[in-house]
Amino acid sequence: MKTLEDWLAHCERLHPVTIDMGLDRVQRVAQRMGLAMDCPVITVAGTNGKGSTCAMLEAIYGEAGYRTGVYTSPHLVHFEERCRIQGQAVAADALLPAFAEVEAARLGQGGDENSISLSYFEFTTLAILRTLSRSGLEVVILEVGLGGRLDAVNILDADCAVITCIALDHMAILGPDREAIGYEKAGIMRTGRPVVVSDPVPPQSVLDRALEVGAELWRLGKDFHFAGDQQQWGWAMHPSHGGRRYSGLAYPALRGANQLVNASGVLAAIEALRPRLPVTAQAVRNGLAMVELPGRFQIVPGTPTLVLDVAHNPHSVAALAENLDAMGYYPTTHAVFGAMADKDLGAMLERIAPLIDRWHVTDLPLPRASTGRALAELLEASPATAPGGKSRVAGVHAGPMDALRAAVSAADPADRIVVFGSFFTVGGVLQDGVPRMSAKHLAS
Repeated sequence: MKTLEDWLAHCERLHPVTIDMGLDRVQRVAQRMGLAMDCPVITVAGTNGKGSTCAMLEAIYGEAGYRTGVYTSPHLVHFEERCRIQGQAVAADALLPAFAEVEAARLGQGGDENSISLSYFEFTTLAILRTLSRSGLEVVILEVGLGGRLDAVNILDADCAVITCIALDHMAILGPDREAIGYEKAGIMRTGRPVVVSDPVPPQSVLDRALEVGAELWRLGKDFHFAGDQQQWGWAMHPSHGGRRYSGLAYPALRGANQLVNASGVLAAIEALRPRLPVTAQAVRNGLAMVELPGRFQIVPGTPTLVLDVAHNPHSVAALAENLDAMGYYPTTHAVFGAMADKDLGAMLERIAPLIDRWHVTDLPLPRASTGRALAELLEASPATAPGGKSRVAGVHAGPMDALRAAVSAADPADRIVVFGSFFTVGGVLQDGVPRMSAKHLAS
């Protein structure tokens, strides 16, 4: 294997199943590698808000002068987006030595009888963790891929755990309700160490687990609070945790009302680690003002207005709908929509359909995805998407970029296009960079 593409293809072939929850195999390989971090580790789990939380932590610690490393997944366009150092994705070549080291540790001594099979996610996680461990970092921020308790990221002990909003997703793997899912997320907690829960109404299983393991629980609405108006917002810790306050904060650069919930958890995590990683108020203000994360209610300048959002479950689609509703009036809203077949598509569409006038549905390049045709049939059958019996499916497309081109062609300059449903849908329209929008009426 000489390139990152070679290694990724190798990883895809290794294991009989794509998702294989459990830490035994990945821990054994990590032990062979002697994998460890020599700086504070923040692990972030949750259904929605993980990526935004990681990005805000990264931005604030970066503004405070710390050398940061982040592992996040999935990626939008390029695999190396999953590993950021000092706010920048690593070069593909920089990952190659770590992939080779994981392979050597996986094979071990003595041939096939001593080798350990790893899934694609486990193998790549170990490679990125090794890369981060060798990069002279002062703080490492890790986003859980799926669940928490049995996710490969959980082989490292978190100095501070953050649990964001918990909603119904991946139920076939994590359990049928928020209590079961919350239990899995709570697996990243560690005895005697802080866990920040930024879900305003966390499942009881999360609170019970914190008590059971003796973690230091910091809860939104109890241990820390936020409030805001249309211009600014403020945040405060309970006096029992020191009573620190921030007032007159500008809204985070990441758009959407839900980002204040995420930002509140971020500030609590920073307070929890303040003895080891002091941060100034100015670093907090600058970090929140400068943070960037593609695909989270990202509004691209141009005509028509383009909104990119990786919302892919009912909870995150509801937040997207709320944010779209707050944008004001647009004559027509066009959707570019592609999604995984195992999602609760009916609940997703029910919430956002009243805001969409024309649908451009698309295939996505992986077996788990619903076909564009199946999505079109679902939309045609839904009363919410066809008032008065008039179909609003404008086209079925082979890929997200084809769907976007069709939407642009059909749109007037004052219209709005929203691309959502999956990381693969948003990533598909970002393959050649951020699209520059120009409606046909302005082309001349």
